[in-house]
Amino acid sequence: MASESDRVARAGDYVLGLMNDRDRERAERDLAIDPAFRDTVMRLAERMHVFDRTGRPSGGSDRWQLISQRIAEMPQMRVVSHDEAKPTPVISRLERRPYGVGVHSLGGRRGFAIAIALIVVFALGYLVGTL
Repeated sequence: MASESDRVARAGDYVLGLMNDRDRERAERDLAIDPAFRDTVMRLAERMHVFDRTGRPSGGSDRWQLISQRIAEMPQMRVVSHDEAKPTPVISRLERRPYGVGVHSLGGRRGFAIAIALIVVFALGYLVGTL
């Protein structure tokens, strides 16, 4: 028995037409006898049907042109003008040093005192644990 991921991978290869003749014939035979594989193929075929907006069967020579046209229509692919190229800065400069954030939160004498206290506590814990 094939695992679910193997079944989905085989069904995806079958639906996308990526199988060689021998594997395709085996998959078609499995469609007739294996209900789980048949259901997986049907689910993937229904999902892939959403991507075919042309309404005609695939395999035309202009398939790659259609794909590149759809990619070019995406909002991410639009041309950026010079006005949009320079975003306005969110923080122009820091008026004062950061307080209470990251490395700056325990600076100076307080940080040193906390570090020494932690070292002493860990050393005492180690000594108590070994005795």
